[in-house]
Amino acid sequence: MDILSIVLIVFGILELSNVLMLYLTPGTRRGNGMGVFNAYEKSKKDPEVHMLVKYLINWVAGTKLIFIVLLIGIIITGNSATKVFSGIALIFSILTFFSRLYPSIKGMDEAGLITPKGYSKTLGIMIAGFVGVFTIAVIIYIITCT
Repeated sequence: MDILSIVLIVFGILELSNVLMLYLTPGTRRGNGMGVFNAYEKSKKDPEVHMLVKYLINWVAGTKLIFIVLLIGIIITGNSATKVFSGIALIFSILTFFSRLYPSIKGMDEAGLITPKGYSKTLGIMIAGFVGVFTIAVIIYIITCT
């Protein structure tokens, strides 16, 4: 099995664990659980707001599930060009985290709206790590498999 397929499988497994966590235990502080946001518990005091929060959590989980199934299809049936393009697409799509989501979560972290404090930095490092791993895997794949 090639390096890019292995990285895609590992990423898919990580994302699947995140989907299961969002569906089954959305309030957890593990993974990317909503429990890190202090407002998640506060939302439970307002049923209308909490219903919206639960809807958005399930929408994100469902979108991730679609993404995972597409990754499985690429791993099983994708040719070299499709796998390379998919790796590059993942790099660019994951990088979008830093344009909108990171500034938001960093601001919430600085305002004391996230527990544990410093979570935004940890998340930023993790996301940058994903980008690094995908970049290295694409380069190795291009050098060894094309």
